[in-house]
Parts: sequence; structure tokens; C-alpha cells
Amino acid sequence: MKRWSTQMTGAAKALSAVALLGVSLSAGAVDWDRLQNADKDPNNWLMYHGAFNSYHYSDLSQVNATNVKNLRLAWLHTPSASKRGVQSFPLAVDGTLYYTSASGQVWALDGATGEMKWRYQAKLDQERSEGTFYNPYNRGIAIAHGKVYMGTTDGRMIALDMNTGKVVWDKMILTVEGGNKGFTGAPLAVKDMIVIGSNGGELSGCCGPIFAVDAKTGEVRWQFDTIGGDERSKASWGNDSWKTGGGGGWMTGTYDAKTNSIWWGTANPAPDYDWGGENWKTDGARPGDNLYSSSVVVLNADNGELKSWFQEMPHDAWDFDSAVGEFMIMERGGKRYVMHPNKGGIIFVYDADPSHAPLKVENAYMIGKTFNYIKGVDAKTGQLIGRRELPEGKHTNVCPAIDGAISWNTGAYNPNTGLLYKVGQEWCFDIEVVKADPPPAFSGQTYFGASWTSTHPEGRKSFGHVSARDPLTGKVKWEKEYKYPPLASLLSTKGNLVFVPGADGRFEALDARTGAKLWEHNNGIGHHGGVITYTAKGKQYVAVVTGWGSHVSGNYCPLFGEPFCSMPTDNGQLLVFALP
Repeated sequence: MKRWSTQMTGAAKALSAVALLGVSLSAGAVDWDRLQNADKDPNNWLMYHGAFNSYHYSDLSQVNATNVKNLRLAWLHTPSASKRGVQSFPLAVDGTLYYTSASGQVWALDGATGEMKWRYQAKLDQERSEGTFYNPYNRGIAIAHGKVYMGTTDGRMIALDMNTGKVVWDKMILTVEGGNKGFTGAPLAVKDMIVIGSNGGELSGCCGPIFAVDAKTGEVRWQFDTIGGDERSKASWGNDSWKTGGGGGWMTGTYDAKTNSIWWGTANPAPDYDWGGENWKTDGARPGDNLYSSSVVVLNADNGELKSWFQEMPHDAWDFDSAVGEFMIMERGGKRYVMHPNKGGIIFVYDADPSHAPLKVENAYMIGKTFNYIKGVDAKTGQLIGRRELPEGKHTNVCPAIDGAISWNTGAYNPNTGLLYKVGQEWCFDIEVVKADPPPAFSGQTYFGASWTSTHPEGRKSFGHVSARDPLTGKVKWEKEYKYPPLASLLSTKGNLVFVPGADGRFEALDARTGAKLWEHNNGIGHHGGVITYTAKGKQYVAVVTGWGSHVSGNYCPLFGEPFCSMPTDNGQLLVFALP
């Protein structure tokens, strides 16, 4: 078996030094050693989470708390019509910016000027691609081994030459026989493989797979099924309900080199909502815990075998799944931790050692304010306290709404301030749970057990907030409230900045130490994508995508009115800022 070094080689050190000098490198330089040391390469943004530690942090400080007030729009790019907006995370490699828009489009642009280098448009099976509620958007790409890798909403993986955009290989990975699933999240490059998880938690089918494909050929190297993949999982689904169990892992996880482990969050079970109520262990459409839905799984990177897991939402009755891809790996007092949030508004802090099975919970705390689906969470065990079950019938003011106290957007951790910056969403919904007839096993048909309407929390309108807190203890340093819950990801920098792309189009820079607003630009349309920073020709740039139209953003018009009722859902832009 080929051995993979986890140490920075001499060649990698040389590449890092060259990058810090702002010298352009060839595309082939994005190799495994360079990806492992992405956190030491602030001039580039090499993967979805920036680096394997998932901090969404940059060591760049040319733009800082003192001069950010002078930040100006340097250039922008308008892609072709983009249904449901742009939800992509740009990547920056040696002066070139890469990003995706909806329906399988990939763009390569000059990072300093915005001049287009190449564009690729995938030919998609539109019927399959748009067969679910959350399609046809795409949330990002991976770059490694001279290629750009993208998953598609019709179940394919595509590799493009990163210099020309020409197709190297195009492979169908998911077949419709396993349910009408596809890929919307960004892939993750691990060694000589590309890892990606499927969507489809609301669809009848098994088994919500996570794949690793060969980076050179696209052939599947291993597959982990989040539903029904082992006897433990099957036994946790009464009446063989795992065959219609949903699941998946639709956002991007991370890799921990010290344990050679892939950490991934998994999606909700199907049916979404279950009439079993208090008797969910024995009754309802899917009796039991429903492993490994709404869980964290830790996999052997070489073969996909399960090392450990923790089910954050046993028998998820609320669609508060764990597919959020944010796994921040940090060390304190000589001990290593992995921090992970889920849609229920809980931050779980795990021991990073996957030899514990299930995973050892070191702490768990709530960041939501208006929740009532549980009374709390046990800080020592991560177990839910005082569940509010939803049996057949109508239920009012369940909080948070299906969209979660935390959405798929990521926070940021700044190692200089020691603070985690995280968005929280405060909204509720009225729901009617019904006994839905199960579709045929493995059919891929929609499998919902409820209908609902978004509402405000009792006593006030829905709102959002960005908080700064100790990531391990949850202690809050500061918090800023937002009239409209932000839906995009955050970025923090060594320049003592936190960038917040707002739902109403306002793009802000906050002081990372105090939360004070230092700068704002109206980008004209809501954000629910990524924000990064990089350098090109020695200058620091901040890039953010705009575009509105996700399933979650559809609630803003009925909840808040304008500007959301008039906000278009078929376009978006990439905007890039710099100092004069």
C-alpha cells in the first residue's frame, strides 16, 4: 500500500515559500502535500473550508480593521442565468479564481482583473436534476492534481483540466435505482481520491451514500452507506424502513491527517417527519433511532470503513439534521477536539480520537435562543433533554423552523482572538403531521410526512444573530443581532475582521474583537454562498457570491415582506473587493 506523508516535505515548503512571495505556480503544484498545508498558504484558498482544520480563516492582514473602511469593489463577474442564485464557494489558486453557478457551470477568472480564462457547462439530465426541492444549485468544487472536480445534480462526477476547462473524465456515480439523488455539495480531495456525499434525505431510497472516487479515473474506490450500511443501522429501523430511509451527506466534511479519518455529517431520515410521536421507538413510519441519519460519522480514509459515529438527533423528528459540513479541528491543553454544529442549533465538541465508539462528547451547548423542540442538551453526554414530539395532527409555534437555528452556512474561527463566529437563526413554524403512505422501496419518490408554514417566535419577529464565543465552552464574548437572519458563510482574518454577507444584500466587515461594524457595501441582492480572501499580484482581495433563491430563502417573503418579495431568484454575481 502506498504511504502518504503527513509531514511537510521540502518541496512543499519550497512551494509555500514561493506562494508567500506572490509568484505564480503551475496548476500541477496543487498536490497532496500542498493541500495538507493549506492553512500555511494564506495567499490562496485551496479547498471549500480553506484548509482541513475548517477554520474559514486567513492569515492575510493587508486589509485590516484600520483600513477596511477604504475597501472598494475591484471587479465583478456576472455568470449566465443562475436558477436559485449562486451558492458556490470560490477557490483561489495562484492568481486564478474558480467558482460554480447553477446547472453545472464552472468559471475560471483572473483573480486580479476578472478576465475570463475559461468556462465549462455540463449537459445535465434536467428531469432528474430538477427532481428535488433543492436543485439545480451547486455549492462548490475541489481542486487537486491539476484538475477541477465537480459533482452534478444528476449524480455525476466531472474532472476538468484546471488550465483549460476541458473534460478529463465524466462518470455517472449515482444511479436512479437507488433513489433520485445527486450531488450539490463541494467534493473534498483526500490523497489520490475525491470524496463527496449525496443529497436526498426527503426521498424514498437507500442508502444515502458517501463516495470516494479515484482522482485520476473517476472510478469508485469506496462507498459508505449512511442508511442500512451495516447490521447496526438496519436494526435501528423497525419494519425494514431503512429501505425508504433517505439519508445522505450533502455538505462537505473534512479530513484529519493525524488519525487518517474523514469526518462527515449526515442528513435527515425519510419520511421527513414521522407520526409515531412519543412511541417513536416502536411505532410510526420508521420506528427506532434510524442510524446513521442526523449523525456524525468518522470513516477510514483509505477504505471508507466506519471508525466511529455519534447520532446527534436520534430518530430526528424535526429535520434538524447534521449534514452541516463544519468540522473545526483544534487543540487546547495538549488535547485535540472537533467542533461540529447541527441544524437544531447545538454545537457538539468531540474528542478528536475516533477510537471511542460512539464518539466521546466533551461538551454540547445551544446557540439558539427561541428553541422549544427540546428543553436542552446534556453537556456531558450530548443527549437531548425534554424532546417535544410531533405525533399526527397540528402543532403550533415549533421552534426553530425546519430551516434550523443553524443552516448549511459555515462559521469562522480566528486563532488570534480564540473566538468562533457563528450565525444563528430565530424562527418557528406551524406544522401538521400526517400518516404518509410509503412510496416503493428505493423509488426515489418524495417522502414527506407533514406540511408547514413558517411563523415568528412568540412575542417578536423572526431575526438572526452573529455571535463570537469560545468554541469549546460556548461562552459568548459579543453578539450582533440582524433584522434578517444571514444565510451565507462567514470569513475571519488576521486583520481582526469578520465578513458577514447579509440576506438583504448588505455585505459587512465587523471588528473580530468587539463586533463593531467597520464597513458595509450594498451588493444589491441576498447572499447564501461563500466568502474568501486571497492575493493576486501581491494584492489582497475579498471575494463573495450573491444570488437568492434557495429553499430556505423562500421563507423570507412571507416572514419579512420586502425586499425579499421582489428579490430575483434567477441570477447572482461574484463580487471582488480590494483596497485602492
